[in-house]
Amino acid sequence: MKANQEIISLDEAITLAGLFKERTSRTPERIAYRYYDPEQATWKNSTWSEMRSETARWQAAFLQEGLKRGDRVGIMMPNRREWVMFDQAALGLGLVSVPLFYNDRGGNVAYIAEASAIKLLVIHGQEQWKSLQPVRDELPTIRRIVSRESLDGMAHDDRIRHLEKWLPATAGEYQMVHDLDPHSLCSIVYTSGTTGHPKGVMLSHHNILSNTYEALQTTTVNDNDIMLSFLPLSHMLERTGGYYLPLMAGITVAYARSILLLAEDLLSIRPTFMISVPRIYERIYAKIQEGLDEKPPIARKLFNLAVNVGWKRFEHQQGRGSWSPSLLLWPLRNKLVASKVTEKLGGRLRTAISGGAPLPPDVARTFLALGVPVLQGYGLTETSPVLAVNRIDDNVPESVGLALPGTQLSVAENGELLARGDAVMLGFWNNPQETARVIDEEGWLHTGDVARIDSTGHVYITGRIKDIIVLANGEKVSPADMEIALAMDALFEQVLIIGEGSPFLSALIVPEPGHWKSLAEGLGLDPENSASLQDKKVMDHVYRRISEQLREFPGYAQIRKAVLLGESWSVENGYLTPTLKTKRKLIIEHCDELIRDIYDGH
Repeated sequence: MKANQEIISLDEAITLAGLFKERTSRTPERIAYRYYDPEQATWKNSTWSEMRSETARWQAAFLQEGLKRGDRVGIMMPNRREWVMFDQAALGLGLVSVPLFYNDRGGNVAYIAEASAIKLLVIHGQEQWKSLQPVRDELPTIRRIVSRESLDGMAHDDRIRHLEKWLPATAGEYQMVHDLDPHSLCSIVYTSGTTGHPKGVMLSHHNILSNTYEALQTTTVNDNDIMLSFLPLSHMLERTGGYYLPLMAGITVAYARSILLLAEDLLSIRPTFMISVPRIYERIYAKIQEGLDEKPPIARKLFNLAVNVGWKRFEHQQGRGSWSPSLLLWPLRNKLVASKVTEKLGGRLRTAISGGAPLPPDVARTFLALGVPVLQGYGLTETSPVLAVNRIDDNVPESVGLALPGTQLSVAENGELLARGDAVMLGFWNNPQETARVIDEEGWLHTGDVARIDSTGHVYITGRIKDIIVLANGEKVSPADMEIALAMDALFEQVLIIGEGSPFLSALIVPEPGHWKSLAEGLGLDPENSASLQDKKVMDHVYRRISEQLREFPGYAQIRKAVLLGESWSVENGYLTPTLKTKRKLIIEHCDELIRDIYDGH
């Protein structure tokens, strides 16, 4: 396989707008994006030349609004070509883009809009406007709201324009302001924050460009690669990895229709490159396990044999394991088992990145053993975002890999991971005190994560400094490790470990609906009755499963009490971030009375 000769260097791009201009000039007729047209029920293509022409229309519309260099403009839209058009139009004119999660709550949008003084907001349509209507009086800085979909009968706001009526029919060439400084602010990205109000991370052209280029040095891509994009572009993991990186390398991006249709889209697009959060891999893993539960015992035995042989093969390929005669069985195991899994992912996947949260070791091991090249990485919005990632030929799945070239990582005396390099943010918007707290005088960014770095340079994230639970006896527990272990049980859809300052640990658990229904009915209970969640027969069963999942943990890291909850945590109700991380503080506040009941009398 030949390496991609089309990668645009930092010197050629200089800025993100320069990157777009160079790409559209260098390969104008190459397919840039694939998207699904629901009216014609077919996938369509857009070339780089078409993207450049359409982006010029957006620029003309921006200028008609009287926007000036440095003004902030926001976008609240799912992944699609128009997201790129908006962003590149803004970048070329020297505007500052403020991405918003397309399904965010109105109150959060109002806070971000006011804090960053957004002057123009682009939304997808009715769903976004419904969330904004209750807070529209709290959007005083926004002079124009542009909706891709028609809001007829819903609008009642003079600021609203329909996208196709707002855009001019034609426009001139794509514009790029003169003397655009690569170190100037290009985007304010609000952290989804697991606690408190989000903070505006200020990123420059050079921050993002350097991170994109360094990330490309860790993998091999070619001009035949195609990526399936489904994580929100409002998050820096997808924005850098699923937008700027393909732009720099000339890779085609296909936009998935939705998470619900992801399985179908994988078969249609057959991607070679994919970026995901662990939850997606966990769901696929759970589906595999559920399927095995419904088959005869011999099916699970064959599956486990395939995983065992596949893992030995993987370790041998990585140079960590010796050759074994059992490896001769791989072709048969691959045909009977592994190929069935890889085909469901499209059958062509060469690189599958996992980031945003820890990937459970058993999940990583299973996919790698079956031939799915999962590479765990690590980063922060404040670092544009990638800091470390595993390599195809040096993949230690328990770790988050090696630092990117040009990025320095170090561990402080208190175990906190520190980072320094070109990708570290300019600072927090209008918050110099917090900036000074996070970035020290030597330029080291304090990540807030506890880590260790081994002799080979591989980084292992072992917890969050703020999330470490200190029990009443002084024992310290990382709840993330326990939560991951419990979530490996198919019954436990979501888990939160609590116990700060208390004599023992407890767990708040949201059961998986299908498994909960089967369990309740099997015990003669009504799954729709909330009282069933705390029935003694149910809880005896739950405690047995908890003990099984935590059997390898030390004695003090055990669950004494558990509560099953009837309401799941979601992005929509505000208890998960867009990358499906649990907002720990908010959930604990919401369950305050329940938690007091757990510990009363102890």
